[in-house]
Amino acid sequence: MKFLYHPDTVLTASDLETLALDLLSEIPIPGVEGCGFDSGIIRQTLLQAAVDQKSIKAVTDTTRKAYSDDYTLAQLHTVPAAELEATANRLLCQQAAMILGTGPRIICLDFVDIHYHGCPHADDGELCHTKPRDGTSQCHRYLAGFVLCQAKPLVVAVTPVRSDEPKSDAVERLLDHVAALPFEVAGLLADRGFYDGASIKRLDAAAAVALPIIRRGKQMAEKLDTTVSYWTEYVMYEGSERELRFPLAVCVSYQQGNRGKHGLLVRAYVACDLADRTPKEVEALYQKRSAIETAFRTMREARARTSTTDPVVRLLFVLVSFLVRNLWLIVRWGVLATPRRGGRALPVWFRFEVFREWLDHALDDTLCRKWEAPTNGVGIPATYGQLDAG
Repeated sequence: MKFLYHPDTVLTASDLETLALDLLSEIPIPGVEGCGFDSGIIRQTLLQAAVDQKSIKAVTDTTRKAYSDDYTLAQLHTVPAAELEATANRLLCQQAAMILGTGPRIICLDFVDIHYHGCPHADDGELCHTKPRDGTSQCHRYLAGFVLCQAKPLVVAVTPVRSDEPKSDAVERLLDHVAALPFEVAGLLADRGFYDGASIKRLDAAAAVALPIIRRGKQMAEKLDTTVSYWTEYVMYEGSERELRFPLAVCVSYQQGNRGKHGLLVRAYVACDLADRTPKEVEALYQKRSAIETAFRTMREARARTSTTDPVVRLLFVLVSFLVRNLWLIVRWGVLATPRRGGRALPVWFRFEVFREWLDHALDDTLCRKWEAPTNGVGIPATYGQLDAG
């Protein structure tokens, strides 16, 4: 990684390959006991599958130096889940330390759903349910934390989510990873999927929180029956042991024909420790988290494809995609962006697509991509497709 602090005058595809493989070298791959293998080849195969959005088999079938797909996956199935998550989050923390500095940052939280058509690997709790897509509502779910920063929107923490655990448990794990980051967390922005008492309590204990409410109940309807923005307090689970009180920022705006709609639009947000802002400022802050959609779209562009039922291997592919995406942001800002007053000018041409193409090009050489195939020696029969000259 010293190259990133003291870059040469030229960045090459080989440099990117070296940086990416250095990252992946930290991922534990114990391998099948008594089965000798080169973990470097396994990682090269994994990286090419990621940047090409292909399966392991698609890579091994088209390269000469890679192992077979069965052999490669057999080694990947030995990756320990707990150690994998801990190592990946440590690497994400190191990436954040490289270019984010120590100033306070706002972190957005969101669930990443990878739709899945298969059966559980070991138990039903591995799979969650979400909006149907491509004929299925089943998915493997991950909770990710994303830094709100226009030039350096890094993903800084990731944890898998099970359907048989409370959301607050996943939030707890993620915030434990966030606590190790080298900067102060100034705030947490979450979507309405976190609107439950246990999750709100845990988020509020970590930092200031803003998240939209779910419209239900007579009490909430009364709060939203207004024509002006205002602060109020909401009581969740009133009268029960789980009773929870939190500040509610009610925001009123005019739709002004947006999407063909007119009239007043009333939104409300859980807004803990944000009393120094107006309700409209809380809403403006929350709306900044829309940038997270771009982060997750680019992550999907570097995720290897697989049909395996093993949730650990699927988690590995997701974590690799986040690490590779972060590496692109680091190189773009740290090595290629032009220093200037007011912040570095990012190179518009160095899109994530270009970054992946460079890595793919370097790995083609490393793994000896096959660019020829034996013919059948017969060709098209002479009687096919011939027209009379007249």
